[in-house]
This record gives sequence, C-alpha cells and structure tokens, in this order.
Amino acid sequence: MIMKTLKLSFVMLLMLGVAACTKNNGPHVINVPTDPTDQAASLVTSSLAVNSNGAVNMIGDFTIDAQFKINTDTLCGTTWADSVSRTSATGATTTYSYKSKYSYTLNCNDTSTTNKYSVASSLIYSGSFNGPNLSSSNSGSSIFTVSGLGKSSTAYVVNGEYKSSGSFQSKADTTYSGSSSVDIVISNLTISRPLRVIKSGSATIAVSGSTPKHGSFSYTGTLVFTGGNTATLTLNGNVYLVDLLSGNYIRR
Repeated sequence: MIMKTLKLSFVMLLMLGVAACTKNNGPHVINVPTDPTDQAASLVTSSLAVNSNGAVNMIGDFTIDAQFKINTDTLCGTTWADSVSRTSATGATTTYSYKSKYSYTLNCNDTSTTNKYSVASSLIYSGSFNGPNLSSSNSGSSIFTVSGLGKSSTAYVVNGEYKSSGSFQSKADTTYSGSSSVDIVISNLTISRPLRVIKSGSATIAVSGSTPKHGSFSYTGTLVFTGGNTATLTLNGNVYLVDLLSGNYIRR
C-alpha cells in the first residue's frame, strides 16, 4: 500500500481551466444562508465541492487511479489498495486536511469491445475543512463503479454513493452548529476523456442533522450535473445553482 500526499488534485487543475473559460456562465458567489434549507444546502454543496475535498475530488482520484491501473495491469479480478493524504493548496480560501483509504477491483466484460473494463471502488475517509461560510469535521465512505476505461471509450461513467457525517459550524449564522449527515447517490455521472470534464449526470440527496438552538432538520432533494463545474440542486422545493469547484451557490 502506497501513501500519497496531494496538495492540489489533478481534477481541480483541469476544472480550473474549465472555470476560467466559463467564468461568466455559472454561480460564483454564495447567498448568505438565511433559513434552515439554505444551511442544509451549504452542507450538501461542501460535500460535493473540490475546494473542500468533497465527492468530486474523490471521484477524480478514483478515475485517475483506475485508468492508471488499467493501463499497467489488466488482470481481471485484481484488487488494489491505496491511501491518500490530501491537504489544501497554500493560500486557499477554504483549507482542508483528509486521509482516505481506497480499494479497487477490476471487472472485465469479454463480450464488449467498447466497454470491456470497469472498476469497483470502496473508500473510507476522515478529516476537516474550514471555509468562509462553513467549517466541519467529518468522516464517511463511498462506493463507486466506473466504466468507460477501454482505449476506445470517449467518456467515463460513474455510479455510486457518497456518505458524510460529523459536526459543522456555520460562519454566516453562528447559531447554526451541530451534527449533520449527508448522503449522495450518483447516477450516470459522465466525464469526458481525456480532459475529464463533467458532462452530465444526476444524484439524489438526503441531508439531516441537529442543532441545539434550532432543533433537528431532514431534507431530501435532487442534483443535476449541468456540465463543466456547475450543477442544479433542488432541496425542500428550493432551487440552487451550484459551483462544484468552490461549493458556492445562488438560490433562484
């Protein structure tokens, strides 16, 4: 097992290029959360965002490592283990530190020429982040599969589930602090090859928690990946435009 320390993810470097080309087309400022649904939206978007080491970063690690393993060792049924220690880049607005352990298994479909290889991954992680609007100490797990690893494939397709639970503290309203749990089930997340740009996909969302001053909360919703670094989150009937790099959102 190899321990890797990463300051800035390969996915983030690529997606920053996308953001630079589309900076006038997506949300780049966050609404100050004013009600419990907005607070829950902050928990969901930080669980996704690159700059808080959310699910998008972990999916990036997974697709990069899976492709590398396929290119170097294509023995069907092989299982690999890996671990990552990841910290935010120097000077980042949101800082984080996480440790993760991955397990990968290569599956083969000998009847397919365009989608012969897929990889199943499981992950456990723990750490914390501290951003302008929210801080959190949390741990969790994920189970993902990725297909489209063959040489002739033009896109990766990712399916699976990401979970996070722990404590949080809102910076916008300090009365919102307590415990939370986020569950994101991702369906057909399509990432172009070779540039690894998100093209489409969807997810179901469940977020719950408890705060001493505001009591408990529980919401369900949906997320649609709209291309590049953007997504649309619908939570408790409210619609948010989300920047997947920063976790910032605009409430419609």
